[in-house]
Amino acid sequence: MTIGVKAVGRIRHAGSVLKGLTLLAGATMMTGIAQAQEVAAEAVATASGAPAAGSYVPMTPTEGIGMPTPGGIGFQKQFSADGEYAAWMHNAILLPIIVVITLFVLFLLLWVMARYNKRTNPVPSKTSHNTLIEIVWTLLPVLILVVIAVPSFRLLASQYTPAPEKALTVKVTGNQWYWTYSYTDNGGFEVISNMLNQKGQPVVNAGIREAGSKPWDGPAQLEVDNRLVLPVGEKIRIQATGADVIHAFAVPSLWFKIDAVPGRINERVLQIEKSGVYYGQCSELCGARHGFMPIAVEALPRDKFNAWVMTHAGAKIDGQPEPAAAASAPAVGASESAADASAAPAADASAAPSASAAPGA
Repeated sequence: MTIGVKAVGRIRHAGSVLKGLTLLAGATMMTGIAQAQEVAAEAVATASGAPAAGSYVPMTPTEGIGMPTPGGIGFQKQFSADGEYAAWMHNAILLPIIVVITLFVLFLLLWVMARYNKRTNPVPSKTSHNTLIEIVWTLLPVLILVVIAVPSFRLLASQYTPAPEKALTVKVTGNQWYWTYSYTDNGGFEVISNMLNQKGQPVVNAGIREAGSKPWDGPAQLEVDNRLVLPVGEKIRIQATGADVIHAFAVPSLWFKIDAVPGRINERVLQIEKSGVYYGQCSELCGARHGFMPIAVEALPRDKFNAWVMTHAGAKIDGQPEPAAAASAPAVGASESAADASAAPAADASAAPSASAAPGA
């Protein structure tokens, strides 16, 4: 009886030791798999050109570029192809036509006042029709409208050309009273953008820092805590919607404006030609704090944009394979090998009773 108890105790001790060794082996295997995944992820990141996380520093805006200027009466300097074309159309076509028509009408008014007043023309003319004049004042406006229509249609067509199939997509959501930017092609992370509070002024957004507290802050009423960061020189698909009421996402220096309507998605293409920080505002009356939801767009080269993307949890570089998916292949192979190795003795052990039972059968 004593021998049987000791034997049982030894068996239990051996089982505990075996269980501990099994757990240790499993932990070692999982550590190896995790290290393999990290190495594979680093290899994929290096191959895809993705910079290391945490290497992003916000850009300092250039005064007078991408923002309003004191005493400015015209359009802001444009940094998109559509904006440059629209500014040219305004300055080279519309403005000269407006000036000529205005001066011509002013001349006609002054001439009629001087030539056909009662003192200089006591006997008024009884002419009621003049065929030539009627033909001229009918055809001339038509010709003017045709001249304006040609570049106008070209600009409209350019503004509403669909984005390429693989273009980066960013969803912009207007809220009362802040913006949310969703990077659907970069892992689906979101950025919430609030206006910074002004020093010495009532707090607009509780918990948000004051303007000027960081070296990269721009104008007080236009700077935000988190900017909309985009790559420069690429066609970007901007999708806009509203979470509560109608908002409007507008950046004047990029010639970009799109309504954010609840329950629907509006879409336009944005391509920024130069790195920089560009400011805008909500351009649709949306409530009491409509004037306190500015827009700050930071355009970066692709490598710096990738670095900014990788500072967010769960992010990935658009257009590149996911590191987790690429790293999972060797991990699965390792786990399958381990499973096969552990299954082999079990198979042998299960086969042994069968062999020993055969003679008895």
